[in-house]
Amino acid sequence: MGKFDITVLFRHWDRYIEGFFNTVEISVIALIGSFLLGALIAIFRIAPVKPLNWFGTAFVEFIRNIPLLLVVYFFYLGLPSLGIPLDGFQAGTIGLTVYTASFIAECIRAGIQTVPKGQSEAARATGMTYSQTMIHVVLPQAIKIAIPSIGNQFINLVKNSSVLAVVSGLDLMYYADLINSDTFLPLTVYTLVACFYLVLTVPLSFGIHYLERRLARSS
Repeated sequence: MGKFDITVLFRHWDRYIEGFFNTVEISVIALIGSFLLGALIAIFRIAPVKPLNWFGTAFVEFIRNIPLLLVVYFFYLGLPSLGIPLDGFQAGTIGLTVYTASFIAECIRAGIQTVPKGQSEAARATGMTYSQTMIHVVLPQAIKIAIPSIGNQFINLVKNSSVLAVVSGLDLMYYADLINSDTFLPLTVYTLVACFYLVLTVPLSFGIHYLERRLARSS
């Protein structure tokens, strides 16, 4: 049980690789989806329309303050009971997207509040609508300011994807559990899984730091 057997990697290479690429796919879909949804919710939170403010605030406060696993269970167990069947991969990816979006929304909202009000006032004075001002003037600056915190949420998203294992989401942890049930070598199995996650998160971390420095120089 406690020994480390590297041959596990070679004997179950196909499962590790399938789980790895599924995790990459889940992460990419959730990264894009959570960023777009988070930006939309951030705009709602500072929009001059009260119902949008209420919706944005309710979304962020509700989703951020419940466990990710419950969000995933809602899509995996809740929606099928309403006649909307989803498999573990789909439900897990959607749950991960929605959960991460609530944190990204706060990052972007903080960035928007940092942008000087004179920027939006000047844009509105030139005849731009509120939506055009947000999309073309305020959001680009806000996102640039929020890059470090958004990047941290992206890294958390990759790590949080491991929760899909509990709903048979075909991710790295799901296959690791299968391998462990066959080998009974948890130290080896999960150490190797940790290495696969590092292959994803370390380059992402360096990439975010590089982008942050480059944006700082361009400023």
